[in-house]
Amino acid sequence: MSRNKKKSRVRTAKGRKVSSTLWLERQLNDPYVAEAEKQGYRSRAAFKIKEIDKKVKLFKKGMKVLDLGAAPGGWSQVAAEKGCTVVAIDLLKMDEIPGVDFIKMDFMDDDAPDKLKEMLGGKADIVMSDMAPNTTGHKQTDHIRIMAVVEAAYYFAQEVLKPEGVFIAKVLQGGAQNELLAQMKKDFKTIRHIKPPASRKESSEQYLVASGFRG
Repeated sequence: MSRNKKKSRVRTAKGRKVSSTLWLERQLNDPYVAEAEKQGYRSRAAFKIKEIDKKVKLFKKGMKVLDLGAAPGGWSQVAAEKGCTVVAIDLLKMDEIPGVDFIKMDFMDDDAPDKLKEMLGGKADIVMSDMAPNTTGHKQTDHIRIMAVVEAAYYFAQEVLKPEGVFIAKVLQGGAQNELLAQMKKDFKTIRHIKPPASRKESSEQYLVASGFRG
């Protein structure tokens, strides 16, 4: 992916926070953002799951995939184009994607698990979560908050995954907490932490990939 494009600068507009200006500038200069637009993906996040797929061979035609925190839909798009049937949920609106059954709902709502099981109509081959709560900038607080989301996704994955299934979730550097990791090692044959090239270098995010669910 070419990175030789001249950098764009964004002037700080009246009323716009410096952080917003920096985010916009980063977006304009990000080759993955440009490539996502060129290839018709909803977001640069599509390349994260494509790179994880390339590394661990996730998707096969005919698989059932559950996408938690799906909007704007980059991960669902990639799974659908690989021939998977996708059930997706997000509290934000997501435009329709062929092959994706989407519900606008907060995964943490009490009714969400039963609704997703109904939509799946059976067990899933892959449960993937790019969910993350809003960050506070306080490292320990952010880690605790994202791990609470990861744990909720994981315990639901235990209920809906087929034997040999895969669970993928965004975590912050430092990975999964020891207690959760110990549980995962009992439940899955292989645990990996992957930081795909499309994940920004300055970001502390990485992806936990647990494969070979023992059921």
